[in-house]
Formats: sequence, C-alpha cells, structure tokens
Amino acid sequence: MAFAMKVTSQVEAQRKILEEAVSTALMLASEKSDGAEVAVSKTTGISVSTRYGEVENVEFNSDGALGITVYHQNRKGSASSTDLSPDAIARTVQAALDIARYTSPDPYAGVADKDLLAFDAPDLDLFHPAEVTPDEAIELAARAEQASLQADKRITNTEGGSFNSHYGIKVFGNSHGMLQGYCSTRHSLSSCVIAEENGDMERDYAYTIGRALGDLQSPEWVGKECAERTLSRLSPRKLSTMKAPVIFANEVATGLFGHLVGAIAGGSVYRKSTFLLDSLGKQILPEWLTIEEHPHLLKGLASTPFDSEGVRTERRDIVKDGILTQWLLTNYSARKLGLKSTGHAGGIHNWRIAGQGLNFEQMLKEMGTGLVVTELMGQGVSGITGDYSRGAAGFWVENGEIQYPVSEITIAGNLKDMWRNIVTVGNDIETRSNIQCGSVLLPEMKIAGQ
Repeated sequence: MAFAMKVTSQVEAQRKILEEAVSTALMLASEKSDGAEVAVSKTTGISVSTRYGEVENVEFNSDGALGITVYHQNRKGSASSTDLSPDAIARTVQAALDIARYTSPDPYAGVADKDLLAFDAPDLDLFHPAEVTPDEAIELAARAEQASLQADKRITNTEGGSFNSHYGIKVFGNSHGMLQGYCSTRHSLSSCVIAEENGDMERDYAYTIGRALGDLQSPEWVGKECAERTLSRLSPRKLSTMKAPVIFANEVATGLFGHLVGAIAGGSVYRKSTFLLDSLGKQILPEWLTIEEHPHLLKGLASTPFDSEGVRTERRDIVKDGILTQWLLTNYSARKLGLKSTGHAGGIHNWRIAGQGLNFEQMLKEMGTGLVVTELMGQGVSGITGDYSRGAAGFWVENGEIQYPVSEITIAGNLKDMWRNIVTVGNDIETRSNIQCGSVLLPEMKIAGQ
C-alpha cells in the first residue's frame, strides 16, 4: 500500500509537469495560429524475460513525447519532441507553424468542435501500480516458463517467459480550453515453448493481461495453458480441398470483427474504398446480433474518457439487431461526410459481441463435422471487395469432437457473406482484446488443402 501511494504521488507530480508543457505549447501556438491541439504522453515500466530460468533481459524504460498540431488559414502543420523543456517546446511549436505555411488549405481541417469535447473526463479505474521488484518480475516470468517445461517430456525447447509492468500518463489540450489527462497501468505475463514428436516441432504461447496485477492469472496457469496449446498442435495433418462449416475460436474471432473496424471507418467511407459503402442503416449481421461499444468500462483494456482528438467517448451500439447504425468517425472524416465525430480518433473502445449461450463444446456439437480455426496467417483481406483468403491452422472435427490438428490450409470467403450468415456466437468470451466476443460458427467456407 505504501508503495502504491508513493507511485501515485510521483505520477500525479509528473502529470502536472505534462499539463504545464501542454499549456505552454498552447499559449505559444495561440499567438500565431487559428487553433491548436497538443498531446503529451509518458510511459514508464519494466520488462523482463527468462529462458530456462536464466535472465535473458531486464529493461527499464521511461519514454515521453509531445506532439502539436496547429491550424492557420485552413492549413495544418504538425511537429513533435521528446524534450519537454521550455526551449524545446517553443522550437516544436515554431516547427509546426513553419510546416503549416507550406501545406495546402483544407476546409475540413481544424480543432474538434467544442461541444464534442470531454471537459470533464470520468475516472475509469485504469491506474493500478504494482509493487514488483526486478527480482520478483524475473521470478514470475521464470515460474510461467518452468510450468510449461515441466508439463510434458515432449516439450523440448523454450522461447522463454516474460513479464511486463508499465504505467502511462496521457494529457491532451486544445485551443477551445480543454485540458484533460488520465493515468493507466498494464501488466502482462506470458510463456512460449516448443514441443517435438516424431520429428514434428510445434510452437505456441499463452498469456494473461490486465490493468491490475491481481487480475492476472497465476504463472502456473500461464505455463500449463501454454503447454497444452503447444502439445495439441503436434502431428498436424493436411486437409483435402473442400467446403465445410468453420468455427473461428474466440482468440481469432475477434479479428473477424476487427475487419469491420476498417470497413466502417470514416476515412474508408469518404474515400469510397470500402465494400460497406452503402450499408449504413442496412443489415450486415444476423438480426439477433448486436455490437456494443463500452469506452467507460471500468478497468477495461481499451477504455478511455476521450479519443486522441479530445472528443468524449460514449456508450453506443455500432450494430443493432444486425443493422449497421453508424460509421466510426474522426473529426476530419466526420466533416468530410457532413457529420459529427463519434470519438474514434485512435481506434475503437471495448466492443462487446454477446454470445447466444452455447459453450465451446456445445458449438462443436452444433457444427458436427468441420474445421476449428485457432491461428490465422497472412493479410489476404480486401477492404474494397470484402474478399477473404488467409492461411490457417486448427483442428478437424467429426461428430462434434476434435479428431486431430491441421495445418497448411487456406480458408476463403467474402466478409459480407461470412458476417451475414453467422450461425452462432459462443459464450466463451475473449476479454484480452479491444473486441470482446466468443467463438463464431459459420455454415460454410472454402478450404484449400492438398
């Protein structure tokens, strides 16, 4: 408790220094520009890694940077600095002003509208400093790795265990008088090993992550999970080319909906470079499926009181009963489209996709025979057409039970059809991502094998 109070006191002092830096930059910019916005951040923490119980790396970091954007006569200039001294800030402001002189006028450029700003940012319980010494951090990493190595004699090599603990401070201000900031922490623990059997070698990993150290799984859980995942991949087979039902396991199902983020981003819409261009207000998912966004989820890994332009974040439905309700808009893309920013400069904030009550085993029974995908490779997804083709690995299922691992296959389809035809979403919710959802069952995809 004493340590936490000490760190909190230090962080508050650092936050005040950052707020002063932002205020100084804004004051200097206001003298020669029509508007300005300043963001400053600082991250401090420790990262350690072990291999066979020996220390591989111990790294302390303390990084900070200030970025300023100025607007003058519809021209935009940006500059940044890692030096927060008054002289350096003055030089950075002048650099941004100089750049603005040479950029083309843009009627859509400018500071976000005042009525959208987060002048009163809520406390989202994101700051939980941990009392962890370097020796204790090393011990946590080594325990996770050791639990993996001791799980089975077929585990023959290791890429190590790792532990990370960091806290960050973010402060944002603009010429509308906004000056807000918040502090956050993030802790993680992982293990990665290699298993071997009959000449086949397979690698996998496991990890746990949270805002508070007490929210992490134990090192022994991480190690055991890592071992089980790695061993399950041994002796994979290839599949013949076919069409079959597919379950995206929760850890890759988040990425399935991640493609939606780019497809409905304002930049893609005003450039007309998305296959969902005419889909606002139309059904893109099954009518039973809703995607909620919860930016103010307490201790949420993607929670934030405001976006990177200072616009307040709000709870909203992205998709309601299968119908796309809105685009994801920054200040600039909103103005290009004649709309208002939705607070998505910098990304999305805790999407939640509710399951239908089936656990993973029940989903296997529901599918009967088909493919479970646990790993995806490559970038074969077109944001313009929605065509989807990626390398995959996972497990083949018959009669509702996993039969054997598979690898060296490609799965293909079109995202429009894939989303619209989702059979069910499981209740095995993956919470370690900015998209929280369970496993997803699709009725059919093309599988290219041998």
